[in-house]
Amino acid sequence: MILYEYPFNERIRTYLRLEHLLRRLGELVKRESPTDHHYALTTIFEVMDVGSRADLKTDVLKDLEKQKHVLNGYRGNPAISEAVLDEVTAQLEECFAAVNHLPGKVGQSLTENDWLMSIRSRVGIPGGTCEFDLPAYYAWQHLSVAQRQQDLHRWMAPLLPLAESIRVLLRLLRDSGAPQKVAAPAGQYQQTLPQGRSFQLLRLRIDPALGLIPEISGNRLMVSVRLMRQESDGRLHASNDDSIFELTLSS
Repeated sequence: MILYEYPFNERIRTYLRLEHLLRRLGELVKRESPTDHHYALTTIFEVMDVGSRADLKTDVLKDLEKQKHVLNGYRGNPAISEAVLDEVTAQLEECFAAVNHLPGKVGQSLTENDWLMSIRSRVGIPGGTCEFDLPAYYAWQHLSVAQRQQDLHRWMAPLLPLAESIRVLLRLLRDSGAPQKVAAPAGQYQQTLPQGRSFQLLRLRIDPALGLIPEISGNRLMVSVRLMRQESDGRLHASNDDSIFELTLSS
């Protein structure tokens, strides 16, 4: 099954983008090729760009505190394990403390590294990191695998508190929804959302054997999914087939 996720607000959109980048960064750092490590470094710069929003740190802290308040509301419920509640609450408290102690914006300490910033200023230029442009960076790419990985882990360190916080928040958000099978007659599906409840994330699972690609749109009132099929001309065309997929709305 292929999983598609659609955020209903800009805050969750930013969380998903950061999660995507941080997952990619983790994969690239484990590899050994200088080319992979080059793209690991450019991914660090992308995380810094996405995380440069002045209110991101505040949003994360508010969400951590909100989740802790929600979980504490379950205490005394015989259907809820107190041990699990304590474990998750402790995770939230650790994340809150770690993010709260970060100085300034995401990755701000890295901006004080002139060598890194010289690379960052040129990665957006096609071929801008050639050896004749950045000889010191070219030399770094010829260091041992262990040395390059050690450097990358050091540069990643300021991003880890945010990465862990977003991982925990998105896990709790995803777990808050209940999946349901829905039908899309002639490739179209619409659902009116209940009033008084604010959804933040839509998750859609579809069988890849169907060869369908969902185009999702939504707001606080309605969700719409149009199933498309990529034809031989390379373009997406609306499917007219009756189809079934799994839908989860999380708040």
